[in-house]
Amino acid sequence: MVSGQEPPEDSAGPDHRHQAGRSAQGPPHTDRPENPPYDRWQKATEWPMAGAAIVFVVVYSYAVIGNLRGPEMFWPELVMLVIWVLFAVHYAVSLALVRDRRRWFFTHLHELAMVLLPFLRPLHLLRLITVLSVLQRTAGRALRGKVTLYVSTTSAILVLIAALGVLDAEQNEPGSNIVSFGDAIWWSIVTITTVGYGDHYPVTDLGRMIAVGLMIAGIALIGSVTATLASWFVDMVKEATLAAEQQEADVQEDIEQKAAAAHRDYDSESG
Repeated sequence: MVSGQEPPEDSAGPDHRHQAGRSAQGPPHTDRPENPPYDRWQKATEWPMAGAAIVFVVVYSYAVIGNLRGPEMFWPELVMLVIWVLFAVHYAVSLALVRDRRRWFFTHLHELAMVLLPFLRPLHLLRLITVLSVLQRTAGRALRGKVTLYVSTTSAILVLIAALGVLDAEQNEPGSNIVSFGDAIWWSIVTITTVGYGDHYPVTDLGRMIAVGLMIAGIALIGSVTATLASWFVDMVKEATLAAEQQEADVQEDIEQKAAAAHRDYDSESG
């Protein structure tokens, strides 16, 4: 070896460097096993299915608020039937493509109910969960931002779903006191907020089932809001504490520097 010659920066070779870099990064983390066919199917259909859910809600709202009956319901029923077929096909294909069918089946029972119970029209409003799932995946990375978006969107969707469902169940029932969309929205808001004024209330079994579901959802949402606010307050206190500690450390460092400078000046004068 010639004297003064520097050794190569990395004598391990490119293969070793590649393996070291790969091991430093660690193995890719996945929450569930990859399933490319199912993933491609979900990615290709999530926005079309969300659009179909929105179309269903618009048509359903038009039929319920307008209290359509007889021949007037022909084209709304036809549109809702086509959308029901789309969701049935989507459910069947998803179940066929997914690997863990048992787990997927039990986590998508609401979709099964919509397919098996096409006559229960208010239940079809759960299709808006498709829209909610898409919005949740497209939310920002910040946890608090995702929670805020999720809670606000969920609250609005639940209020609309419950109002339309209870109006559909109640408006033509003898003795009902929820006979207009305004009554239904008011009832839905005071129910989800657990206020419950009692001026409007369902009298049918289906309306009461909707009320129970809305009350349970309202309690869960209030808990989410409370947890989000508590997290925000904790973060604010933590940031204020860190800022105070940093300021105290800066002051202490400044005092020590001035003391050291004074000590050096004293030593130089005495010397």
